[in-house]
Amino acid sequence: MTFNSMKRRLSNFEQIPSLIYLLKWLGICTLIGAAAGSISAFFLTSLSWATNWRESHLWIIALLPIGGFIIGLSYHLYGNSVVKGNNLLLEEFHSPKKIIPFRMAPLVLFGTILTHFFGGSAGREGTAVQIGGAVADRFTAVFNLSKRDRKIILIAGISAGFASVFGTPLAGGIFAIEVLILGRIRLDAIVPSFLAAVLANYFCEIWNVPHTHYHINQVAEMNPVNLLWALLAGIIFGLVAMLFSKTTHFWSNLFNKHIKYPPLRPFIGGIILALIIFSIGTTKYIGLGVPVIVDAFSIKMNSYDFLAKLLFTSFTLGAGFKGGEVTPLFYIGATLGNVLIWFIPLPMGLMAGMGFVAVFAGATNTPIACTVMGIELFGIEAGVFIAIACSTAYLFSGHTGVYSSQIIGSPKNTSFFREKGLHLSEIKNKREKKIPDS
Repeated sequence: MTFNSMKRRLSNFEQIPSLIYLLKWLGICTLIGAAAGSISAFFLTSLSWATNWRESHLWIIALLPIGGFIIGLSYHLYGNSVVKGNNLLLEEFHSPKKIIPFRMAPLVLFGTILTHFFGGSAGREGTAVQIGGAVADRFTAVFNLSKRDRKIILIAGISAGFASVFGTPLAGGIFAIEVLILGRIRLDAIVPSFLAAVLANYFCEIWNVPHTHYHINQVAEMNPVNLLWALLAGIIFGLVAMLFSKTTHFWSNLFNKHIKYPPLRPFIGGIILALIIFSIGTTKYIGLGVPVIVDAFSIKMNSYDFLAKLLFTSFTLGAGFKGGEVTPLFYIGATLGNVLIWFIPLPMGLMAGMGFVAVFAGATNTPIACTVMGIELFGIEAGVFIAIACSTAYLFSGHTGVYSSQIIGSPKNTSFFREKGLHLSEIKNKREKKIPDS
């Protein structure tokens, strides 16, 4: 058998190019995972230090306006090209124009740490995802990747950042291929997405950075009655997710409309936040709020805790402070689920866990990733309840979301809304102009 004939015979096997594809992305994702996982470890450690220092020196909250001005000025001078944050990653995926500026990573890292250090209410997912995307896109030029491969590497960066910051590689891998297009999943990128997520989580753990553990003590039996209760809970979680998204966009539009100089937006927002924090006499609603989230699984919460956190976080982010939305969404969902036991007869821990991921699912339009995250965090025993809550919340949050650059690939309810290809940010304008759905 000649060499050419052997080459022709091997070319008939699809698995040969598949093996080459796998090895290629294993190498690239190892680099992405090592970089994103290590930066996430540094970020989580810095965030923990900033939180602990603030809680031991509460006077620093009085300087929240100064911190806001520093964040706003840094983005005004150096970050105009990356100020869109997560939405920039989505836009580059849908309409590639240029490599994500690497300055996105240090700017959002610096801005998020300052936000938490001075007492803003924000999360960490947005920061990790932006860092992962900015780091991953560096390899586009290094490996001279095609436009198609560049989209895949952006997905890998998103999954690496998400997985390493939360310690949920399965959810991270799915989140990155689900969040891009509402109602569609990019299965052509599933292998790189999972590889990047698993490797980033691994490299983060190498640095011995702990992740928070949650536990549901009791899971109810799945029967027709409890199914109806779970559906009702999911509806409520979805409506609150919609409220969070709309409130965040409201504050952002308000600040942008009335304050033309960008650094003044977080400065003025910081003044208002600091006055409110000192007037209510508690720091329960600022920062990540992880201790409150943990307590929500076993201790009765105030009926207004979820709403207070929603307002604090939406105002903080709307004013121009930096950070993510996901951990505050965990807080809002867990505390909301905690109080829903007043009329929904399901165990407290189960309701908190359902809300934890369902409000997140409704606000980010990622029900599958959130269901998997719930199973990763709480165990498979609660999986059915979590899936029902996440899918129902996704439906009832409507065509809204915290990521306005998401494109509608498949409408949630075609009997009400049938338009495809629109960004979420375009829907409001379309309805205001009363343009009929096609």
